[in-house]
Amino acid sequence: MEEQEKKPEKKITLSKYTQALVDNLKKIVPKKKPDDLSKINVSQTVSFLAIAYEKLRNAVEYREDHQVRRAAIERILKRRLMINPEGKGEAENLLRELLWARYFENNSLGNEDIEVVQKIINQFFYLKKALVSGREQKDQVYLYQFLLDLLTAEIEETLHPEGSSRNASFTFFIFQVLRKKIKIDEINENLKDAYFLAAIEKAYRRSDNSYQRYHLFVTLYNKSLKDYSNEDLDKLITKLPQICKKIDEIIKSPYVDKLTRYAKSQLPPFLILIEIIKNKFNDLENILTDKDKLWQEVEETCRERYQYLKSRIGKLALRSFIYIFLTKMAFALILEYPVSLYIYHEVNITSVIINSIFPAILMLIIIYSFRLPNEENTKKIFQRIVDIVNVDKSFETTVNFIPKKSKVKKPILIFGFTIFYTLTFVVTLTLIYEMLSLLNFNLISQIIFIFFISVVTFFSFRIKQLINEYRLEEKSGVLSPLMDLFFMPILSLGKFFSSELSRLNFLIFIFDFIIEAPFKLVFEIVEEWISFVKKRKDEII
Repeated sequence: MEEQEKKPEKKITLSKYTQALVDNLKKIVPKKKPDDLSKINVSQTVSFLAIAYEKLRNAVEYREDHQVRRAAIERILKRRLMINPEGKGEAENLLRELLWARYFENNSLGNEDIEVVQKIINQFFYLKKALVSGREQKDQVYLYQFLLDLLTAEIEETLHPEGSSRNASFTFFIFQVLRKKIKIDEINENLKDAYFLAAIEKAYRRSDNSYQRYHLFVTLYNKSLKDYSNEDLDKLITKLPQICKKIDEIIKSPYVDKLTRYAKSQLPPFLILIEIIKNKFNDLENILTDKDKLWQEVEETCRERYQYLKSRIGKLALRSFIYIFLTKMAFALILEYPVSLYIYHEVNITSVIINSIFPAILMLIIIYSFRLPNEENTKKIFQRIVDIVNVDKSFETTVNFIPKKSKVKKPILIFGFTIFYTLTFVVTLTLIYEMLSLLNFNLISQIIFIFFISVVTFFSFRIKQLINEYRLEEKSGVLSPLMDLFFMPILSLGKFFSSELSRLNFLIFIFDFIIEAPFKLVFEIVEEWISFVKKRKDEII
C-alpha cells in the first residue's frame, strides 16, 4: 500500500474573538411581541397615505437606508414638541406615526414600548431643563441637538433591539480583530481605541453624526439614557458638557478620517463573513471550522452579493437622480429660462434640452462603466476570512503606523504638483466653456450645465463606493491617472454643491414646516374616525 501524501490542514480552530462573537450572538433574543390587549393597531387606510407621504418626503433628502428611521423619529418629535413642549404623553403619538409609515410593522409595538419610550423622553427633558437653560445661545443650541441625537438614536435602537445588538456585536468584533494592527504616534492606547471605534462606526455601520454620538456615548460611559436613575443623571449633568465636547472631538479628529480609510480597505472579508453568519447561523461553527465548507459558503455568498450589487446600483442611481432632480436640477431649470430671457432677451432651447437630458445620460454612462469584483477577489476574501477566524495570531503581526504629523517630503515638488493640480481646474473648465460656446450656450446655461454634471458625477462616484465594499484591491487602468486628473475638478465641485448647497434644500422646509403638520393632523382625525366607527359597529353587533 502506497504511503499517502500528507494533506493540508482542513480544520480551523476559532480565535477567541470569533468564539466570543458566536457566543454573544447566541444570547440575543428576538423582541417580545405585545399581547392582543396592549398592541397598537393602526388603520390600513391611514397607513397607505402615510407611506406614500414618507416615500415622497424621503426622496428629497439623501440618507442611507438605515438612517431614515432615526431621522423620521427626530422629525416627528421636533414637530410634536413644538405643540407639546414638555413631551408628556408623546411616546404613544410617536409610535403611532411610526406604525402609520410602516417603519415598524403594524401590531409589533405595544404598551410596554410606550412606557420605555416615554421614560427616555422624560430623561431627555430632565437633562434639557438642568443642562441647557442659563447658557449662551450657541451652547444651548449645541447641547440641545446633542441630547436630541442621543434621544432619537436610543428610541430607534430600543424599538429595534435585535438588529441593534447584532450590529453592535459585529462592530466590536471588527474592532477587536483589527485594533492591534494599528498604532498612532504619541497617542495612548485608550485614545487610539476611541478613534478607531469612531472610524469603524463610519466605515462599517455608516453611522451619521447622531448615531456616532450615541454609540460613542454608550460605549465610553456604559449606559443609555433609560438606564440612568435621577440620582445618576444629577451626577452626569455637571460632566455632560465636557463629555459632549470630548465625543465630538473624537468624531472630528483627522485621525478618524485616516483610520476610516484603513477600516474600509479591511472590510470586504468581514462583510462576507457577517453575511454567512446571518444566513447560516444554526450551522455556523461547523462551517467556520472546516475550510472546504467555508470556501463553499464564501464563494456562494460572494456571487450572491455581487449580483445584489448589480441590481442595487441601478436602484440607487435612480434614487440619487430623483433626489438631485427634486432638490437641485428642477430649481436650476426653472431659473434658467426666465433669467436667460431677462438678461439675454432670448432662450437657447438646445441648451435647456441638453441641461435636462445630459445629466441622466452621464450618470448611466458612469454607473455602467463600473466593474463588479471577480473570482480572484473572492479567493482573496476567503483567505482573509480564514486569517480572521483562525486562532493563528500571524494575521495580527503587521502593524500600520500613523505618524502624529505627516512629514513634508520634497516641498518644491509638492508646490509644483499643487500648481499643476490647480491648473487642471482651469483647463477642465475652459474646455467645457469652449465646447458649450460652440453650442451657443449663454453664461447662465453654462453655469447650470457645470453645476449639473459635477453633482451627477459626484453622486455616481459615491455609488461606486458601494461596489468597492466587496473589493479587496482596486486595479486601476493605464489611463486612470490621466482621467482622474481631469475628473477631480468636477468631483470637487460636485462635493461642494452637494454638501454646502444641501442647506438650501427648500423642499425639506416645505415638507417639514408647511405640509407635514396639517397632513399628519388629517391622518389623526381619519384614524380616530375609523376607530370610532369600528367601536360603534362592535357595540351594535
